[in-house]
Amino acid sequence: MRQIIASLDIGSSKIKLVVAELKEEGINILCAIDEESRGIQHGEIVEVDDTVYAIKKLLKKEEDLLGIKITKVIVSISEESTNYKIGEASIIVGESETEILASDIVRVLQASVKGNLERDYDLITVVPVMFKVDERKTRVPRGLKGRSLSVKSVIIAAPKRDIYMAAKVLEKCGLEVVDIMTPSIGSYFAHKNESTDTETGVVIDCGYSTFNVSVVNKGIVINTAVLNIGGKDIDSDISYVYKLTDDQAKKLKEDLALAHKKNSSSGEKESLINTNGEKIIVNQVELSDIVMSRCHEMLNMAKNEINYLTKKEISYIIITGGLTELKDFSIEIESIFGRLANVGKMQIVGARDNKFAVCIGMIKYFDSKLKLRDKEYSIITSDDEEILSGIGDKKTSGESILGKVFGIFFDN
Repeated sequence: MRQIIASLDIGSSKIKLVVAELKEEGINILCAIDEESRGIQHGEIVEVDDTVYAIKKLLKKEEDLLGIKITKVIVSISEESTNYKIGEASIIVGESETEILASDIVRVLQASVKGNLERDYDLITVVPVMFKVDERKTRVPRGLKGRSLSVKSVIIAAPKRDIYMAAKVLEKCGLEVVDIMTPSIGSYFAHKNESTDTETGVVIDCGYSTFNVSVVNKGIVINTAVLNIGGKDIDSDISYVYKLTDDQAKKLKEDLALAHKKNSSSGEKESLINTNGEKIIVNQVELSDIVMSRCHEMLNMAKNEINYLTKKEISYIIITGGLTELKDFSIEIESIFGRLANVGKMQIVGARDNKFAVCIGMIKYFDSKLKLRDKEYSIITSDDEEILSGIGDKKTSGESILGKVFGIFFDN
């Protein structure tokens, strides 16, 4: 069976969809597309019908590209009100030494959640920090033998209203929610390596309307703060100074601006008609000075937030998100954080833009959950597999599947 997974990142500027195949050698991108967001503010759904319209447009793009209709997705939800707790639990596996099965792992993780969910909150995910088989510590207990299995876990929960809103929107789009995650989990898993899995670091996701600042301890996201700043603030500055529309300001930022003025040139210019009907000429030096000033302010705010989130010594800082695609962003990052920070680079063919980092990371994290549980999963049918392999006719759209939130990590 081919393992095909789809992930949906609902952002304030863009809604991103990635469809990928899980293989032993890594992830194979089948489709990485986006659509202008509607009905989203600060990463939260505020207008259901508008968001449904945007997602349906995105799904139509995917169906035209791949010839199959996606009906199941992993989805990210806003981290504005998420909370993190430490859970612990222990279960008896057998009276004598017994092999640890995937079902035992699920059972002990479920036990660690009990009593750790606040009223009006629901579970997003539970991340195992460390297992113990009897008194032996391990990250992968499956296959070991013992009488008891214990776990220390990080429990991530979100307000029920946020989860319900996401489920409601996706149900209207004919999508079934396979799993729910936070953007910080996606951001980390998109860029993690063997070194980050053993150290304490920070991941900063620089988006259009929010910066997500997350502390990661030995591969586990333990705390996150959401700052209501982002690319939109740069657009507003440009719009105000040059009297441009939001769309004009955004395009000027993407086409001409540099995040640091070091390499800017007064010879690089662009002419526009502003909202007063006047023809103006914008040069790169002046524009980059405006952009750099705002980037400097926002990155300093993120830097200060790190001190509130943790007192641990930081070994690395990964900067990701769509804003990092701004030219010379790495120079501005170094001016604030020094050599401790780097822009996370997507190295996967078909999704190299950092705007897809959360989607890619969610798929990688989902894959890790499947492996821990010793389970295979795919969102497509055998008929869809034939279409993706170039066999058979293109599938026509059928009835929508009603949405149902279920954690693939748990049995329902």
